[in-house]
Amino acid sequence: MAREVEIHRKTKETDIRFTMALDGEGKCSSRTEIPFMDHMFTLLAAHGFFNLEIDGKGDIQVDNHHTVEDLGICMGKAVKQALGERKGIRRYGEATVPMDESLARVVLDVSNRPFLSYRVELPGNMAGTFDIRLLKEFFRAFSNHAGITMHIDLLSGEDPHHAAEAIFKAFARTLDQATHLEKRLDGVVPSTKGIL
Repeated sequence: MAREVEIHRKTKETDIRFTMALDGEGKCSSRTEIPFMDHMFTLLAAHGFFNLEIDGKGDIQVDNHHTVEDLGICMGKAVKQALGERKGIRRYGEATVPMDESLARVVLDVSNRPFLSYRVELPGNMAGTFDIRLLKEFFRAFSNHAGITMHIDLLSGEDPHHAAEAIFKAFARTLDQATHLEKRLDGVVPSTKGIL
């Protein structure tokens, strides 16, 4: 089963092509016009063993909000489409990852019930010129469009860049766990209801 999908989203604010292979080698080519997001996608691919190819343009002369949110929408749709009926996946994932003084935990359920709990507090919000508060919009859009319940907790952290890296690395490992095929399920949907 090929679990690779390309999503194209074009609005008056953004134009994004997002290709994702769940069973990859950690390769990433990301050109979003937002260098910080390109960095985060590189981490996501490497630590989740996904292959990503992203080309995005947006109204960044206004700010980064629309592009960041639409990247989350595209990734959410890509994951949902790549998983299909979600047969044989492990469904749950959890990872806690440090980055120097920062420690982030991400827990998710590929449940087809979108929900985001985002508990991230920092003394500052800027990582260079990027406002990491926008990451909440990315993860909310991802969760809604992927149909995933996700809890993101920054357990400790002072530097916004380190916090963002820890979150994305934990997200990568968690998503890899949850979408991984479990041989013992033998193609069965991992739910006592028989459907997700």
